[in-house]
Amino acid sequence: MTNFSTALVTGANKGIGRHIAQQLAAAGLTVYVGARDLAKGEEAAAALGGRAIRLDVTDQASIDAAAAGVPELDILVNNAGIIADGGAPPDSSVDAFRKTYETNVFGVLAVTNAFLPALRRSKHPRIVNISSGTGSLTWSAAGGMYQTAGTGAAYRSSKAALNALTLFYAQALPEFRVNALAPGLRRTDLNPRAQTADGDPAEAAEAAVKLALLDDDGPTGLFHQYDGTVAPW
Repeated sequence: MTNFSTALVTGANKGIGRHIAQQLAAAGLTVYVGARDLAKGEEAAAALGGRAIRLDVTDQASIDAAAAGVPELDILVNNAGIIADGGAPPDSSVDAFRKTYETNVFGVLAVTNAFLPALRRSKHPRIVNISSGTGSLTWSAAGGMYQTAGTGAAYRSSKAALNALTLFYAQALPEFRVNALAPGLRRTDLNPRAQTADGDPAEAAEAAVKLALLDDDGPTGLFHQYDGTVAPW
C-alpha cells in the first residue's frame, strides 16, 4: 500500500473541503487546511487535527507565501470553488465570468504550479480537482438533469475548463496521478440550491480521498463520479 504523509486542501474550512481534510487527517496524514480567512482556517484545523494555512487562490502573494511554508507535499486537493452568477450567457456579465474563472480555473492553475516543487519531492504525488457533473459537455448535451436553458453558464463552463486542465496536467506530469471529481449535489453553502440539498458532503469527500490515496498504478487524467464510475467529458 502506498504511504502518504502530507496533504493540502484548498477551501477546507467548510463544506466538502472540510470533510476531505477531516478524512485525510483521520487516515494519519498531516493536513494543511487552506482558507482565505485564517481565523476560520484555524478553527477548522483545531477541530480536525490539521494545520491552518492562509491561502486565497485568487491572490498570488497569498499563494506564494503558503507554498513557501510547505516544503514537501504528497497530495493537493483543489477544492475551492464559487458560483458568482447563475444566468445563461445572454443574461451574464463578463465580470461574473471573470470572477468565476479567477477561482475555479486560474486559481487551480496558480496553486498547482506554486506547489509543484513540493509535490515533485514526493514519491507519490497526487492532485485531485473538485469539479462538477454540470461541467460535463456530454451530459449537458444529452438531456436529463444536466441539460438546461444554458443557465449556470459561468460556473458550468469553468468546470468544463477545469476538466480540460486536469487532463492536460496528467499528460504533462505522467509521474503524478491527476484526476477530477464530480461530487454530486451536496449540502453546502455554494448556492441556495446546495444549501437545501439532501446530499451528504462527507460522501463526496470519501470519493475525493480515494483519488487522493491512489496507488501508483491508479488512473490518471480522468473525470470520476463520486460513485466510482468514470464521467464523460
